[in-house]
Amino acid sequence: MRNGDSVKVSRRQFIGSIFGATASLAIPTIVPAQVLGRRTGSVAPSDVSVRAVIGVGGMGVAHLRNLLQRKDVRVAAVCDVDKNHLANALRIAEKAGTKCDGYTDYRYILDRDDVDVVYIATPPHWHALQCIHAAQAGKDIYCEKPMTRFIYEGRVIADTVKRHGVIFHIGTFGRYGARVWRKLIMSGLLGKPLVITMNRHRYDWKVKMWSGRIDLEPQPIPPHLDWDMWLGPAPYKPYHPHRCHGSFRGYWDYDGGGFTDMGSHYFDPILYMLGFDENCPGPVEVESEAEFPAHPDAVRLWGKIIYKFGDGTIIRCVSGEWGEPDPPDVPWIEGPKGKVFNDGRTDPPDLLKQLESYPDPEPLIDFETALKVRKQPGGNAEVSHRVSTILHIGNISIRVGRKVIWDPVKEQFIGDDEANRFVNIPYRAPWHL
Repeated sequence: MRNGDSVKVSRRQFIGSIFGATASLAIPTIVPAQVLGRRTGSVAPSDVSVRAVIGVGGMGVAHLRNLLQRKDVRVAAVCDVDKNHLANALRIAEKAGTKCDGYTDYRYILDRDDVDVVYIATPPHWHALQCIHAAQAGKDIYCEKPMTRFIYEGRVIADTVKRHGVIFHIGTFGRYGARVWRKLIMSGLLGKPLVITMNRHRYDWKVKMWSGRIDLEPQPIPPHLDWDMWLGPAPYKPYHPHRCHGSFRGYWDYDGGGFTDMGSHYFDPILYMLGFDENCPGPVEVESEAEFPAHPDAVRLWGKIIYKFGDGTIIRCVSGEWGEPDPPDVPWIEGPKGKVFNDGRTDPPDLLKQLESYPDPEPLIDFETALKVRKQPGGNAEVSHRVSTILHIGNISIRVGRKVIWDPVKEQFIGDDEANRFVNIPYRAPWHL
């Protein structure tokens, strides 16, 4: 793998720089029209982005299919520790007329100079290392959610992405449709402090769907699966199919249940709406209602997770699948001067009409635009770290069974060794941050 501090010049940039310097002399006489993309449906090689997909289960295959349909993208490689998944991905590529290479170790992809962008669709306990190594190798990154398995991983990812100047995007898009709500909150028409309620009338937390089992008996490892590599930095546990491929979300070693899975979609636009991307004032206190004691291995049921932020903002997460649910008339967003309900009603009724005279928020940059202009997109690494941190704090409150006090600057719990042991969880050797 290349030295993390080296300067990467992609094939696309190199070709583009040559053509840009010599276009008036060389291109008309020696470069075929199709090379320049002048024929209908063709794309100049200098505009083709070479990409790879790491983890080709459900979401990875979805990314692969989408990329194979694009004329401005060439898929060079795919990777998976499950040989059945890998073979399926290679068949899909071949059927689409693309011959790409298959690997069972993602590091071979990162060693390739021709790959510009990697899609990381592995289980969350692998996200941090793969994102960090990709950034060090100079690759732009599209990572599936949740960004990390524990808090400290996110800080390392964000710092590494910034240090190496690569583009990072998390696989959520809710913020791109939330500009009107950001505009409303920024206008001050609702007043402050705000209470935001994320309950079952608008949000499905998938609490039961992504709960782990507590009756697992070791099973033989399938011959097509490299179980040791699948576990990677996570603690060693005997193989069981429920730990793997989708249902891994129900186990603390790999994810954080439906809360971190769906919460990545839900909290990303909420933080954007509140304007907490730039100067997040918290959370400073988090408490929860859940089964206790929490199971040490399996993610189980919870009813409420309540966040209090440094500016007085409160976010209530109510699952509706355990404990007492919310009544249907609880506002989605409530301030001292106005309310927004889950069905779209507002109080006062003309609230959105009043909003028309206020300036619109600055447009967000999407991933593809970010790759071209070399500016971070809406769901960038720093923002994604804040989202995943909030989710992890909620789960930590569940695991310790009480309110926790958080220092958002130091990214540590205040005077709480029990909670802090979940902030930076040791990796299984030989893996390390």
